[in-house]
Amino acid sequence: MSSLELIAPTVRLSNAWRQCHAEWGPGRHEDGFGLWSDDEVQSQAGFAAFVSRLAAPHEPPSDYRWIVRDGQVLGGIVLRLGESEYVRDLGHVGYGVRPSARRRGLASWALGRMLERARDSGLDRALLVCAADNLASARTIQRCGGVFEEIREIELGRTRRYWVTLR
Repeated sequence: MSSLELIAPTVRLSNAWRQCHAEWGPGRHEDGFGLWSDDEVQSQAGFAAFVSRLAAPHEPPSDYRWIVRDGQVLGGIVLRLGESEYVRDLGHVGYGVRPSARRRGLASWALGRMLERARDSGLDRALLVCAADNLASARTIQRCGGVFEEIREIELGRTRRYWVTLR
């Protein structure tokens, strides 16, 4: 995966991020971006506020990264620490890859790096969750060592739950 990087969100890539975001279309399905429905990301000031929020302390503590190649934002990924209800529902790691960049191993590459960060942060195992009907994400999680636990109904819908042993 030459020239691929996981970088902290930055206003420097605002246009590239917006292109990535636009490719998904409307809706909340870009877990790794940390985008909230009230984030205003079209103006430079709004985008700067969004990036600042991602860098600020969170509950649960979260480390947001963008998947970037040659200045193009290909997706986002987040590592969430702790054992909050949010983590229990959505997992320690959430990610999304823009539609045009899928099926190239980017999600597996990024997930592998974030699982290393999770191990370095002291986690012994990581919970990974995807929509029950997202079989591509389920295969990515399994490739990275995910062991299926169950399908569970949460507020956002039916999810598949996997555990990855880190130590």
